[in-house]
Amino acid sequence: MTAITAINQIFSTPRDLLRYAVTRFNTAELFFGHGNSNALDEAAYLILHTLKLPLETLDPFLDARLLPEEINLLLKVIERRAAERIPAAYLTHEAWLGSYRFYVDERVIVPRSFIAELIPDQCSPWISDASKVRNVLDLCTGSGCLPIMLADAFPDAYIDAVDISSDALAVARRNVDDYALQERITLIESDLYATLPAKKYDLIISNPPYVNSDSMRKLPPEYVCEPQIALAGGTDGMDLVRKIIAGAASRLNKNGVLMVEIGNERTHAEAAFPHMEFTWLTTSAGDDMVFLITAEQLRNIK
Repeated sequence: MTAITAINQIFSTPRDLLRYAVTRFNTAELFFGHGNSNALDEAAYLILHTLKLPLETLDPFLDARLLPEEINLLLKVIERRAAERIPAAYLTHEAWLGSYRFYVDERVIVPRSFIAELIPDQCSPWISDASKVRNVLDLCTGSGCLPIMLADAFPDAYIDAVDISSDALAVARRNVDDYALQERITLIESDLYATLPAKKYDLIISNPPYVNSDSMRKLPPEYVCEPQIALAGGTDGMDLVRKIIAGAASRLNKNGVLMVEIGNERTHAEAAFPHMEFTWLTTSAGDDMVFLITAEQLRNIK
């Protein structure tokens, strides 16, 4: 009798598996940074998703009797999360930003972005008239999650979504197709601006690799599962940010704006650009995660 078969015989309901998963996750000292913030929420999500139940409706099913094959399947998912430290999103092949669901796998980092909090409000007040936003650029698009949200927020806009990784763009293609936005989102394989068409944009956004080298060495195992090219930002985390800022002036329209997410790297960002007066935007994590620069500021850089 295998260990899982033996354990199977002492579980019969989702409530049993939920209690077991929370204990297993806490004992393994898992890191929660890909959507859920604690073992209970992670366990509930994995159980509901695996059983193909509504993700917001746990209580009615807690004491339902499970089939033996359902118990086996749940135990395998719980064990993979605990023993292999695989992010839940890679186990379920889905991630959420607000009400948006995206397909994900190991070719992209799990979608998470504070810029996503600013998009539903059309980046107000920094963009005064959303109807005039016609061309948007997303650099380092990954799974394509932000362009999809941008397409909803700016219904008259066309979005160019750029990534250096062909693997990432394959995932982005699936998401763009899922949302039927092929006519409005163009996926481009490029090293930032290198192979972009000759055009200007009303808005450029980017959630680039920005983790500094010291922090990269200390990443929890869950983050090591992700493509490191999408995380590592060089010694101070600013390698790509420097290139993004340097190229933005020639790519923005007269009244355009650039928004860049840099996570916990505000100190490094301000050290790298001592003469740049960043506008720090408010998100759920505070005022340190996303900065904005106007086209006028970029034109005046000496």
